[in-house]
Order: sequence, then C-alpha cells, then structure tokens
Amino acid sequence: MAKKVMIMDTILRDAHQSHAATRMRTEQMIPVLEQLDEVGYYSLEGWGGATFDSCMRFLNEDPWERLRTLRKYLKKTPIQMLLRGQNLLGYRNYADDLVEKVVEKSFENGIGVIRVFDALNDPRNIESSMKAITKYGKKYGGVCEAAISYTTSPVHTLEYFVQLAKTYESMGADNICIKDMANLLLPFDAYQLVTALKKELRPETKIHLHTHNTTGTGDMVNLMAIQAGVDIVDTALSPLANGTSQPATEPLVATLKGTEFDTGIDLGKLIPIAAHFKKVAAELENEGSLNPKVRQVDVNTLIYQVPGGMLSNLMNQLKKAGKEEKLAEVLAEVPNVRKDCGYPPLVTPSSQIVGTQAVMNVITGERYKMVTKETRDLFAGKYGQLPMPIDEQAAEKVLKGEKRITYRPADDLEPEYESLKSELIDKGFYTQEEDVLSYASFPEVAENFFKWRKAKNEGIDSDLVKTGVYPV
Repeated sequence: MAKKVMIMDTILRDAHQSHAATRMRTEQMIPVLEQLDEVGYYSLEGWGGATFDSCMRFLNEDPWERLRTLRKYLKKTPIQMLLRGQNLLGYRNYADDLVEKVVEKSFENGIGVIRVFDALNDPRNIESSMKAITKYGKKYGGVCEAAISYTTSPVHTLEYFVQLAKTYESMGADNICIKDMANLLLPFDAYQLVTALKKELRPETKIHLHTHNTTGTGDMVNLMAIQAGVDIVDTALSPLANGTSQPATEPLVATLKGTEFDTGIDLGKLIPIAAHFKKVAAELENEGSLNPKVRQVDVNTLIYQVPGGMLSNLMNQLKKAGKEEKLAEVLAEVPNVRKDCGYPPLVTPSSQIVGTQAVMNVITGERYKMVTKETRDLFAGKYGQLPMPIDEQAAEKVLKGEKRITYRPADDLEPEYESLKSELIDKGFYTQEEDVLSYASFPEVAENFFKWRKAKNEGIDSDLVKTGVYPV
C-alpha cells in the first residue's frame, strides 16, 4: 500500500528560532501565508516555543495577535504550537489553572495541533496539559501530540522511549512525536525506534519525527524513519533550513516524488515561497539576528548534545561577557554539568539551565562557585524527576542543605489566574484574557510591552517611549 508521508513545515517558528533567535516579524510572514496554505502540509508550526517571549521583548508584537493573524490567512492548514508542559510558554512551573487557560485560549485563537513535552520526560509534568488539550481539542477539533525528548545517556534506551510513548498514548495522545532537538538521533537508530513504536502503539496513533540538521545527519534520519513507517516529519523551507534548523523541505519532497512515500506536494508551489523567505533571511542577517555560523554542520554536537537554540544562547552569553574565545571550554563543560544533574535531555528549559551553569563554571574558573536559582531548583527536583540520580558532591555545592522534593512540583502551586488578572487590572494594562497569560509567562517583559502598546494606542509622543516613560 502507498504510504504518503506528511510534512509539518517549521518556517514560521522553529526555523527562525534556530537560525535567528525567533526574530521574524509577522509582517514578513503575511505575503506568503495564503500560498503556504495551498501547499498541502499536515500542519505549519507558527506559535509557541520562544515566540511568546520574542514577540513582546524584541518585536513589539502581541503574540496572541500574531496567532489570530496566522489563522486569518491559514484557512486550510492547521497551525501547530509547541507547549512546554507545566512550564507552558515560560521557564517556570505554572499552576494548573493557568495551564488549562493557556490551552483553551490557544485553541480558541486558532491553534489546531499542540505538541506538548517535558524537558525531563516526566509524565507528571504534562498530565495537566494533556487533560486540557484533550478537553478543548474535542471542542475545537484540535490534536494532542505528546513529545518524547530524545537524548542519549546510560538510561535513555530504546526500551525507555517505547515505554514513555506508550505512557503518553495511554494519557490521551493522538500523535507521538520523537523530539530530536539536538540532532542526536542517528539514521539507523531512527529506523529502529520508529519500527518499535509502530509495533507497540495503536495503528491510529501517528508517529511524528522532529529533528534538526546540526550534525549533518537530519536528511538521512528523516529518510530512514520514513522507510520505517513514520507518518509525519518536520522540515523547513530551504532559506532557513539545515544547520541548527530542520532539514530542507524541497529536497525531501523531490526525493519522495513518484515513490510509495510521495508527499503529494508540488515542488513548483514551494519555489516562489522559498524565494520570499530568502529575502527575509537576508533581512534578518543584515539586522544581525541571523548568525551564519548556525548554518554550518558541527559533528561535535554528537558529543556535547547542544541543540541549536542553546548554542545561540551560549554564544550570546559569552559575547556579552567578552569571553567568546571560551566557547570550546563551555561546550566541553556542558556534558559534565549534565551528568552532575542526572542526565536531563537538553531542551528548554533544562538546556538553558545546564548551558548557563556551564558558562558560569568556565568564566569563574571554579565549578559551582556561582550557581543560578534555576540550577539549584533543577538539583532540588523542582523541575521534576531527573532521569538518573544526581552527583552528590555537586549537589552539596549547589543545594547547600536545601531540601529535595520527590512529588510533582506543581502540587505546591496555588491557582494563579484570578490574582494575576486583578494585578493587571490594577496596573491599568488589562484589555483581554490573553493579556493575563502573557503577563504570567513574562511579567516584566509583558508589562513593558503593555506600556508600549498603551502609549501607541493613546498616541503618546515617541520621544517619551524612547526616554523610558513608556519603555519598550
């Protein structure tokens, strides 16, 4: 039987997050949205991840308005988003009432597929999200896609991932995503993993593969997974593909044409869209957002396990500290920190936590001389259960006697939504329910954005914005 392979294109989200720190503006997307809608993709990833932060912090955009704009033009193709489980769109654990509200409003504003994951692969940390996705997915016709964060370590075996996928399926997942954020999944391992998942999961459960091309193996990973029966793969249109981004869409479409895996996508429809994004990529590079280095293949990733977004962050942190020459030392320190804290997969937020701590260890010249709050919380179990026991010597330096927890971290959290809403109303910035969720995710960033928005709406002189009365 023919086995049509479906594609989710990441050009509207992960592609520019990986290459250009999520700096693509909505106005740069609009000219080709209707053309993208006619391609025949399974979905278009356009929201979630770092989009929320970047829109408000750097682009003066309301992330919810971006979503509504995408939905206005994308009438046929589902919009997919990335949700960090109990971390939602931010970097801390949020109360269950906020989790439910974010999911509800995401579907209401136009999301069609929610990919949810936990950085530590702790099912307790996506339980509330999945319940909400299942609940509101039925109301809005949305899909629940649970992702396993792929990594390698003594505990992350084939059996481990298959069992995790079965757990997520039992929790209500429609799709299971293999989230290979650092391009660590090698081609033959991909074949074995997809084969095993196809054997163990229900026939109606779709397997969705997400990889990058950081180590140069992404195209081969996709092709081997396709031969093993994967249903959906992630690619990015060529102007923002490869390197730390996803493998390119056009070559895969051409490769599969006329085979039993034919995507059904017309290459001719992709060429003019790619031409538009080539101009956008040039604009991002001219603005300094796109670093050409992220387009290069780096096989050292197989050793350091540093995903694209994390690599960009490390480079930026070192640049700000005037220590760019220390990158090799930091990359060598990353696996040491990761081992110390129980081999977490390196994906947001654990990638930022481990990466930042590695930078501090190198810059100070002494391991754990300075420790971030996030590192301390990770060691203390406040992000969830770590895959393996932590290093006790490192824990002594990091925790300094602080008690560890073994229960679901969010159990300590009281409902947040109503109090945050009241706070926002008192400050005079409340215009919609979605504002509360923006504020909950990034309080300071959101408040600055709300000030800018208010100044703009009230026609305040731009000079006042520049002087900080209404800071951007």
